[in-house]
Amino acid sequence: MRANSYRTIAKMFNRALYPAARTDDSARRAIRFSGGAALALIAALALATLTASACKSTPSSALAATADTSHDAKLTEFLQKHFRIPDGTSIKLGAPVEAPIPGLWSRSVTATNAQGQSATLTIYSNEAGDKFILGQFLDLNEDPWGRVNVGALHLDDRPTIGPADAPVTMVEFADFECPHCARVYPKVEAAVHRHEGQVRLVYKYFPLAGHTWARPAAIASECARMQNPDAFWDFAGAFYRDQGSIDAANIGDRIDALAREDKLDSKLLHACLLAKAADERVDQDVQDGDAVHVAQTPTLFINGIPVTGEIEDNVLDFVVTSELNSHHVSR
Repeated sequence: MRANSYRTIAKMFNRALYPAARTDDSARRAIRFSGGAALALIAALALATLTASACKSTPSSALAATADTSHDAKLTEFLQKHFRIPDGTSIKLGAPVEAPIPGLWSRSVTATNAQGQSATLTIYSNEAGDKFILGQFLDLNEDPWGRVNVGALHLDDRPTIGPADAPVTMVEFADFECPHCARVYPKVEAAVHRHEGQVRLVYKYFPLAGHTWARPAAIASECARMQNPDAFWDFAGAFYRDQGSIDAANIGDRIDALAREDKLDSKLLHACLLAKAADERVDQDVQDGDAVHVAQTPTLFINGIPVTGEIEDNVLDFVVTSELNSHHVSR
């Protein structure tokens, strides 16, 4: 497969998986797996791997025998976690071969999706087999999840589902006007309930510039939460459900209607909307998002593991279950 073919595959699957994703560099670097996990890996590999013409030689048995393959299981697990692939058996590694560049070894990586489609590319390693070139430098001794330190985020007194002492904490940065957030919202809630008692969800406001009613909706939802914590989830669900019919002209009427439905104190709500507390809380969430380099919504941090875009149920379960298993092992 030639370099042009690589670029074609990368573009095709990037469009298929992320039809409305941001086009800046930060978004292009944030490829994550969903239903087409295996082929998305091929797209990610294709964008940054050397051309296949440098890796087409067939390995002799003598060369293959001298390569260190003791890290294969760790490499497969690393790739599975690094690219959020629910099924690690979809990744197959070829035998290592000496590459044309002295000191480097090349090997094929074949990924297969649930429909039986597969593609193969080449990665490069050191002789020990524990360092790889995969569009970026990968060290098998580091955390494959690319975990982010979220310790400085403000998580207290926020919209929350689940116990405070849950072993897994999901921090979600989202925008009420974002259609991708609307589609992910029920999946995240369902994941919390599937792992009841073991997962805590913390919602963080991240209204994007250019969305005309996302920030007023965020401030109103925070004001509602201040009166009744459960009212936040009613407001959030309604904003996501009715996105297509809400605009900057009618957002005020929608807020008033939701307040009546939840039997909130209307005068108190309007006083809150005019005051600074809720507005400052939204600002603080946006600043937190900027601090951990949130570039699109939705962005989740699952025990610090970043997962972005329209996340599939099986990806959420894979990350959560992996973290729960790690928690039980460490106890």
